[in-house]
Amino acid sequence: MKNKLLLAIFVFALIIRVWNINALPPSLNWDEVSHGYNAYSIIQTGKDEWGEVLPLIFRAYGDYKLPVYIYLTALFEYLLGVSVLSVRLTSILAGSFSVVLVYFLSLEIFKKRSTATISALLMAIVPWSLFLSRIALEANLALALVIAGFLFFIKGVRGSKWLLVVSMLFFGLSMWTYNSCRVFVPIIMVLMGILYRAELSQKLKANKRVFIAIAVVLTVIFTPVAYQMVNSVGLARYENIQILDSGAIARIENSRASSGLPSIPARLVYNKATYMAINIFGNYTKHFGLNFLFFTGGDNYQFSVPGQGLLYIVNIPFLFIGLWATRKVKSKEKILLLLWLFAAPIAASITRESPHVLRSILMLPPLVILIGLGVSFFDRYRFSTKRILLFVYVTALLISFADYAHNALNIYRQRYSQSWQYGYEQLVDKIRDRYDSYEKIVITKKYGEPHEFLFYHWPWSPAMLQADTSKIQFKQSNWYWTDKFDKFYFVNDWDIPKTGVKFVLESGQEIECASCMLITAGGAPENWRQLDTIYFLDGSVAFEIYEH
Repeated sequence: MKNKLLLAIFVFALIIRVWNINALPPSLNWDEVSHGYNAYSIIQTGKDEWGEVLPLIFRAYGDYKLPVYIYLTALFEYLLGVSVLSVRLTSILAGSFSVVLVYFLSLEIFKKRSTATISALLMAIVPWSLFLSRIALEANLALALVIAGFLFFIKGVRGSKWLLVVSMLFFGLSMWTYNSCRVFVPIIMVLMGILYRAELSQKLKANKRVFIAIAVVLTVIFTPVAYQMVNSVGLARYENIQILDSGAIARIENSRASSGLPSIPARLVYNKATYMAINIFGNYTKHFGLNFLFFTGGDNYQFSVPGQGLLYIVNIPFLFIGLWATRKVKSKEKILLLLWLFAAPIAASITRESPHVLRSILMLPPLVILIGLGVSFFDRYRFSTKRILLFVYVTALLISFADYAHNALNIYRQRYSQSWQYGYEQLVDKIRDRYDSYEKIVITKKYGEPHEFLFYHWPWSPAMLQADTSKIQFKQSNWYWTDKFDKFYFVNDWDIPKTGVKFVLESGQEIECASCMLITAGGAPENWRQLDTIYFLDGSVAFEIYEH
């Protein structure tokens, strides 16, 4: 019966992640189509969109994406073809299996099926897991790999030592999946080594083959990671989101100038080190705030529904009860869970836009397990009372879930379709129908990276793209821009002229339209004929299509 209940939760988790996947989120965003097209390019040519053979890191737009999610997407696109489902399926499955992994991890730590069951149910339906499991996100896959790493580590310490090798493989793969794991995993592995030093020493001394296997796995996985971490390519993503950017340096200088202190004391008080320390500490503590966890969630519209908490308000008291209940649990696994919780936000804390829903996702498993432990406090009551309390709690939880789902499917989807770059798929369909009628097709860059949406939604032949010698691509401001491929030209919205047929690309090239289709975010030069309009889901204009 217990296994049937877990199976039911898993099936429910899978259904609510895959149901209506084309509609929520309302469209693939630029990162998702980048994943999808690079995976498609790998299938077709063995190269990414830039012509690199089976890369270990994908250039994408210059933010350099790690490879595991893209290669898994290539598998699903090979089986299912190019579609929204094939791009998001890796994340859907990772989120669904995380439910099962959390169940068994909780069972290993606290030995209580009630705790494990509630933890699994929470992992299935809380917004933090549910929403991110419906998006093609490396972080969501990395989360599943990290949970598996912890589960097999605990099992390996307690039982078969070969499971320690499996644990290292999962932890290692997570570091090739999401950048935050490149900070979190080394930290937590050091802490695990200290916490379990006696058990690990005994097991590894008794079987040198296990020691050698672990050493080989760690060498193979960590050596290229370490190389990338000191390489400009490996650090490209962090350079775009680091706290200490040019704006921060300007604020430090302004603080010195306005402090009224002499030069040397001002430099001692206001400098890069103090600025970093204050901001990192502030960022770190915000991740544990009730506002972030239960009331408003994050600020990025693509990772959470605005104004909705990540864990449901009904769980607030049970998180505190769970933390209080850990006092009576005498085990290293409990300590490991708490170390996990407090180490998880470190990577997110050294970046801007903190607290960040995506970069701090590794906090989620220990939080739902602690809440599950708090709910299992009901076990101390007699059976009839326990059933009533559980019924009230689960009912409140499901009402919270229903309210969240309603908001996400209706209000959020309609209000924030522009944040998801909605309209590109419809635009590509219209362009494809008229492709042969024009010498040039000019598209606004207003909503970001239109070329990538053309690549994926067409889908454009990767072999043709790689052989296209007329492409205009260049690096500027730590980003790779595309101004042209085939007969497509991409212009900034402010470079669309008010009159005439001449356009200047960002790269500086000037083009003239004799037989031209023009796609704008609204409005066109004089004497262009409007053909069609594409709208966001809130009714506002996304694209207008003109010809000359």
